[in-house]
Amino acid sequence: MRRRYATPLAAVVLSLPLALFPAASASAAPADKPQVLSSWTQTSLSSYSAWNSARNNQGAWSAYGFDWSTDYCSSSPDNPFGFPFQKACARHDFGYRNYKAAGTFSVNKSRVDSAFYSDLKRVCAAYTGATLTSCNSTAWTYYHAVDIFGVAPAKATPARLTSAASSV
Repeated sequence: MRRRYATPLAAVVLSLPLALFPAASASAAPADKPQVLSSWTQTSLSSYSAWNSARNNQGAWSAYGFDWSTDYCSSSPDNPFGFPFQKACARHDFGYRNYKAAGTFSVNKSRVDSAFYSDLKRVCAAYTGATLTSCNSTAWTYYHAVDIFGVAPAKATPARLTSAASSV
């Protein structure tokens, strides 16, 4: 007799969350999406590594609906003077596109730009002497461009500067 009552009771308990939250959809992003996005847009190497790992396994993160698209360093060289900046530009694009989609771009722009600069400096750390100096100068130029022009609409500034700077 006990078994007979357990089945209907279990069905009611299991269906309760659906009854309480009928508007919830299977395609809604997980509630921790802002925290994950934040964790992947910090200045640290561990943040960069976590983002890169996720980028290489995007299917595992599909429920989050992240925008992984990139034009890398826009119309600026992805590898200026042979310095491989392409992946840093891709993470910068990731931050800009996803914070814009979330409607929180303005409060996160500075940190995303700083993470970009940190990524560029990590690239430069592989060099020494005059090459290191040249790489760091180029990194500062890329950073300074996004810092200044990263928010400006394309029509408000010269096309070359905007596309080189916004990286979006």
